[in-house]
Amino acid sequence: MRQSIAQLERAFVEEVELDRVRRDHLRHTAATRSRVRTIQRRRAQSSLRFALLVFTMIATAVIVTVVMFRTLYIVLG
Repeated sequence: MRQSIAQLERAFVEEVELDRVRRDHLRHTAATRSRVRTIQRRRAQSSLRFALLVFTMIATAVIVTVVMFRTLYIVLG
């Protein structure tokens, strides 16, 4: 009986240790996934901002060109 109780205690201690290791691994994996998602979200936001910047610059160039030629037409016309 004593031997089986000692074996049960040893098995319980091993199981507790395995659970602790498993929890640590899951915590680490979740933190890594969270970090990856944050990086992906920032990259997507950066791409959107860059596209908006390029669009704004092109629109500004087009507007300035149109206004310049209209002004030239009025001045010379």
